[in-house]
Amino acid sequence: MTADRDALKVAGLRKRFGEGVAAVEVIRELDFAMARGAFESVMGASGAGKSTFLHLAAGLLRADAGRIWVGGEETSGLGDEAMTVFRRRKIGLIFQDFNLVGSLTAEENVSLPLLLDGKEREGAGRVRSLMERLGLWGRRGHLPGELSGGERQRVAIARALAGNPELVLADEPTGNLDTPAAKEFCSLLRELNREEGCSILVVSHDPMVAAATDRVHILRDGRFADEFESGGDAERVSERYLAAMR
Repeated sequence: MTADRDALKVAGLRKRFGEGVAAVEVIRELDFAMARGAFESVMGASGAGKSTFLHLAAGLLRADAGRIWVGGEETSGLGDEAMTVFRRRKIGLIFQDFNLVGSLTAEENVSLPLLLDGKEREGAGRVRSLMERLGLWGRRGHLPGELSGGERQRVAIARALAGNPELVLADEPTGNLDTPAAKEFCSLLRELNREEGCSILVVSHDPMVAAATDRVHILRDGRFADEFESGGDAERVSERYLAAMR
């Protein structure tokens, strides 16, 4: 079984938390595939398993069963150290709380994955290009505490893309942003997907965010209940989501 054409593919994925009668199966025999260069989203109610699914895809959690491929390479059998290296080189992560290092400047935060991989010097041009593209170069010497929420999220985007990853995963990325900043974030991701060809999967409960992606997957009780083209229509996304939750 191969997944050479996919940015992300999972087969028979299962994950439970707890033991015995207290055990909760959060992900249930899940199958999923997203083509390279796609821009897609996963929606679901709190507890539906959407963040767990994303963390399994990123190798931040281990599945109880099933297989995972990122960029055609199977990751489900990698040990912790090998998975850490793979994630740093092949997966870009964007979190709701930005997850920036407070003692590092904006430029240093963007460069951090390259520094850890010994590629800071050769990636310096890429870092500058991304920061200029995202309107951050003039703020490169500022610490995260000196930046607005929107600026911090753009730093997180630049960091996620700095190493030219196979896949970018964003977990509730607009949760700490106001509506104008959230709309700007969505527009930036769409532009970067089109211009850079990067594969992006966003987990969100917000129909506006999901509508910015091309395809939406609705997760309910650990399984996908619906999937459809968003059409850029937040109202339509909301209607399909509510129908899938009934």
